[in-house]
Amino acid sequence: MVLRTIGSALLVSTALVGAAVAATGNRIVANEKSSTLTVLDAQDKLVDTVPTCGRPRGMIFTPDREQFLVGCADDNLIAIYDVATLKLVRRITNVAAPETFDLHPDGRHLYVSNEEDAQATVFDLETGEQVGAFDTGEEPEGVLATPDGKLVFVASEAANLVHVIDVDKQEVVKDIVVDTRPRRFALTPDGKELWVSAEVAGVVNVIDMATLEVAHTIEFLPKGMRREMVTPVDVLITRDGKRAFVALGRANHVAVVDVPSKTVTDYVLVGRRPWGLRLTRDERLLYVANGLSDDITVIDTGSLKALRSVPVGEVPYGLLIDD
Repeated sequence: MVLRTIGSALLVSTALVGAAVAATGNRIVANEKSSTLTVLDAQDKLVDTVPTCGRPRGMIFTPDREQFLVGCADDNLIAIYDVATLKLVRRITNVAAPETFDLHPDGRHLYVSNEEDAQATVFDLETGEQVGAFDTGEEPEGVLATPDGKLVFVASEAANLVHVIDVDKQEVVKDIVVDTRPRRFALTPDGKELWVSAEVAGVVNVIDMATLEVAHTIEFLPKGMRREMVTPVDVLITRDGKRAFVALGRANHVAVVDVPSKTVTDYVLVGRRPWGLRLTRDERLLYVANGLSDDITVIDTGSLKALRSVPVGEVPYGLLIDD
């Protein structure tokens, strides 16, 4: 597929993508600086490099997993691709500097953090129209909708706040003070805890969902690292709720945390400045996007050993795994 960017307009050729791309099991990496998507197969071999929109960042699948969405921060739009062919399907335009987003459980309403506008906006995925907006602190990033669809959380990096949006009321009902520069969220499977990484503070705050207050703080310090080098970003919790993985940014490690005790049990050395994390469906492999070494690290979650590093584009940010 040939795809080029002219301003904010994306032009797609009618050429078909090769049969290898249509296979399942692909790993898709959004590269911020090179404005490309790197596509790897299930064996982590390069399948394709797809030129895309300006500064691709957050990515998610649609509920049927037939399409995926890419936030294009420099083009103020969200690009929607077909999973099987990697062809551009359509665009949602006039989305101010989208960074990350989450789809409401209704499968239709997309909640987006607009980094430059201090807002979170809501778009109707079917029509592409904006249907809501909420003021936030400066530099909103992480977005998470609860599985019951009642609440949406938005992290404001510069304000050190987590905003709580009540979906029925369509208003921000609470601002939770957290540590410095909150970035990403993970919700425990039982729905009782919301974990939020605080990048500059070097910690993860654990919010009690019953009180919507910070109840616990997890600190990190890999061997040989100074505390100021610990800059956590992405957080993942396994489906059984037993383990969490935290990308530690400039500390060049992923932390492994026992969720019930909130104790760090291990650190895995990866590439430079890991940001994005993604588990395979069977949770046997953890993929790590290393923003400053332009590669991904593949970790065996059983042995907690890094298996390999795979070069991708410049400044990898988001990851998706089609399996």
